[in-house]
Amino acid sequence: MTFRNQPTQALLACLTTTTLLTACTPNPKAGHPNTAPPPSTSTGAPASTPIVPTSQPSSPPTPSAPPDRPAAANGLTLAAADKFIRYYSELLNYASATGDTAPMLSSSEAGCENCKSYAKFVQQANASNGLLQGDYLERVTDIPELYRGENGRLGGSATVAIGAYTSKQSAGASPINLKAAKYTREFALSAQGGNWVMYEMKLVKQ
Repeated sequence: MTFRNQPTQALLACLTTTTLLTACTPNPKAGHPNTAPPPSTSTGAPASTPIVPTSQPSSPPTPSAPPDRPAAANGLTLAAADKFIRYYSELLNYASATGDTAPMLSSSEAGCENCKSYAKFVQQANASNGLLQGDYLERVTDIPELYRGENGRLGGSATVAIGAYTSKQSAGASPINLKAAKYTREFALSAQGGNWVMYEMKLVKQ
């Protein structure tokens, strides 16, 4: 699902209210739902049965430090927003790899519920503690839409690809085998200190 032709009414509503979570994110864990087994009550997601893969997929190297914000992502232009979304994806990957969520949370609004939900999950299960293995890194392949709303916020969507990987909720839990898939990240940004930060986000499987 993309939004190249026209923005969704829900995201436009988000940009005109301080309650984006209510308008845009009915599932508080939708910021990155593929990092955990799909809940049985989730709509649009098939029930998942734990599967022990015959061979463990290889994981990328664990980064030694968080990525630096590129100069092109500074400021409040549309071009800066495009670069920020790609940078924020790198922050999510860093958090998934290490369990260190401070960098991504520092680039998020304090009230971003899906940001906090994502952080809570990867603090518990990440590649560093062995509960996340395989090609779990997300890759932003396109940002087809950016648009300005009221209150100085900006909305849009990005196409995200994630490889095949396994996820476990605890060391003793059975691993969940997840296939490679593409997603659409709907997001809203707000201004903080002269730069964009993540106001709220939602990931939807294509």
